[in-house]
This record gives sequence, C-alpha cells and structure tokens, in this order.
Amino acid sequence: MRFALDKEQDELRSVAREFLADFSPEPVVRRLMAADEQHDRPMWTKMGGELGLAGLAVPEEYGGAGYTFVELGVVLEELGRALAVTPFLASVVMATTLLLATGDEAAKHDYLPGLADGRLIGTVALAEDAGKWTGESVGMRATGTGDGWVLDGHKSFVLDLLSAGLVFVVARADAGLGVFAVEPGAAGLARQPLPVLDQTRKQGRLTCTATPARLIGTLEHGWAAVDRMLDLTAIAVSAEMLGGAQRTLEMAVAYAGVREQFGRPIGSFQAIKHKCATMLVEIEAARSAVYYALWAAATDSPDLAATASLTKAFCSDTYLLAAGENLQIHGGIGYTWEHPAHLYFKRAKNCALFLGGPDFHREQLVQRIGIRADIEVRRSP
Repeated sequence: MRFALDKEQDELRSVAREFLADFSPEPVVRRLMAADEQHDRPMWTKMGGELGLAGLAVPEEYGGAGYTFVELGVVLEELGRALAVTPFLASVVMATTLLLATGDEAAKHDYLPGLADGRLIGTVALAEDAGKWTGESVGMRATGTGDGWVLDGHKSFVLDLLSAGLVFVVARADAGLGVFAVEPGAAGLARQPLPVLDQTRKQGRLTCTATPARLIGTLEHGWAAVDRMLDLTAIAVSAEMLGGAQRTLEMAVAYAGVREQFGRPIGSFQAIKHKCATMLVEIEAARSAVYYALWAAATDSPDLAATASLTKAFCSDTYLLAAGENLQIHGGIGYTWEHPAHLYFKRAKNCALFLGGPDFHREQLVQRIGIRADIEVRRSP
C-alpha cells in the first residue's frame, strides 16, 4: 500500500476544496441550517453532474467513474472540513454501497445510473427509536403478498430522508432480514423531519403502513449486505471526522497566534502549546488510521471489518477532543452562536454517535478480532 496520496488524488482534493470554498462557505452552511431546505440543490447538481463526485466510486458499467473508496474518502474529508450540507453520505456512501453489496443486478441497473449522476438521491433506513444499528434491533416487518412485499413499522434517524427519492429500508421477514426499496410516492408512507443537535446533518422519521416495497437481493444475504454497508459507512464518517478535526486544529492555531493576553499571544503559553500539540498528535494518528481503512475498503482487505470499528472509535474520540480543545482555546468567543467553533463540536458529537458510539465499536472490535474468545479459553481450567 502507499502511505500518501498520489498526484491525481491530490488534484481531486484541490478541486473538492476549491469547489466547497465557492459553493459551501460558512454563510451558506448557516443558511441551510436555519431553512426548511434540506440541501442546496444547485450545488448538489454541480457536484453530481458536472464534477462527477456522486459517481466517483460507482463502477463504469453503471454510469460511474470507476474509482475506489480511497478517492471517495478524499472528497469526504473535504466535506467534513467544510461542514457541507449535502446528501453525499446518505446517497453516495450508504445507499450506493448497500445496493452494490446486495448483488442485485436488475436493481443496480435500475438505480445506480441515477445515483451516480446525482439525479436520484438515496438513503438507508435501519435504526429505530432505540437508535441501535444492529440486526437484532430491527422491528419493522416485511410481509409477502404473493406479487410483492409490504412494510409496516417505522424508522428513526434516517439521514436526508426528506431529500431522498429512494429509500432502502431494512425490515424483518419470516425468513430473515432483507433490504427493500421504497419510493416517496408509495401508499402508506409518511416522512417527517426530526429535531437534531447538528443542524448541518438533516435526519427524519419514516413510517410505513402496508407500504409496497421491492425486495433488493435476497433475504438469505440481506444482513451481510447491510453489515458491509455499515463498515464502509463507518470508514466514510471517519474520513469526514478527520477533515473536521484538521480544520479545528487550524482554527485553534490561528487564533492562538493573534489573541493576546498579558501583552503576548496566548500561543506562547505552555498550556496552549500543549493543547495544540496534543491535537496534532491525535489527528495525525487518526489520519494514519483513516488512510489505512480507505485502502482496506478499496482492496477488500480481510481485516476490513475490524479496521472499520477501530477507525470509527479512534476518530470519534479524536474529533471530540479536537473540537473541545478548539472551544477552550477560543475561550468565550468560541461559545457564541456567531463563531463556527460550536458547529464543529456539534458535528463531532453527531459523528461519534452515528452508527454507534466509540464504546460500541470497541466492543465490535473485540468480537471481530477474537480477543474475548481468547480470554475465555485462557480462563477455562
């Protein structure tokens, strides 16, 4: 594996950063936070259609660019840095990777071209009121009708639900868990926005009452596809967190260089130096974890699942630390609504809880690498 981005990937980063500086500066982010508008449609159209970012990691046979998860991670890092209000994570990462994982060729040909150019926005509905992202927590029922399926139940914390033209719902049938496609005009379907801490990331609640749905893939392999999507999304969120954490470090260092106390910049004080140094060390460690995880996703490495859990847990802690220290270094001004520091702290908290918190992913890591089983064997007489 390479330990740095190549020239083409660096150019992709530059293009994404320049685009977001023009189309998603802080005033635009704040406008979208306060508005009923779910995202900036002209910006999304340009991202998907003109820049081709929505189809970056979609195979060419389905209308995508055919790049890997590494290139997708480069864009996600920049989106996290800018706190961009887009359905990129929900549609480009969650919906697209889930559809690819199902192996349903007919569904891929039906939906992937629209997802790849941004004309179709997708999302995934898995978690319910308990906020858990496990198969055991799925309560929504899927019932066969002879000529199709109907869904009954509800889902919560669905990313960009009100923007989505296609929702992949994870539901429980008698034969197991399956992935079902539901379109907005389906009978018995209701969608409503949810109040959120991080207003840059829209969420909604989905209710189905005898709602017609299309089974994607098979019930036998339904959860395997969802599990892969969760691992890839955990890595994608970690890339976003890396970008946000890096931005908070830059903000903290810049402010420490200009804010004066007792006739000298606060950055000259040892306590502030320690804070910035700690942020830097943790962020660079997170960068190594994220880049390895992106490589593991791109090459379908055997340790992908363990790497996803490790990276998500570590980056969650790192982003919360960096965002918190940035607030501390800014002092009182960092806690005001007008300053962007609190926006990054809220995003850090949202990302940490999304798909399960750090403790959940550490527990998953323990199970995936077999540490607990080894401990039990050693304890047995």
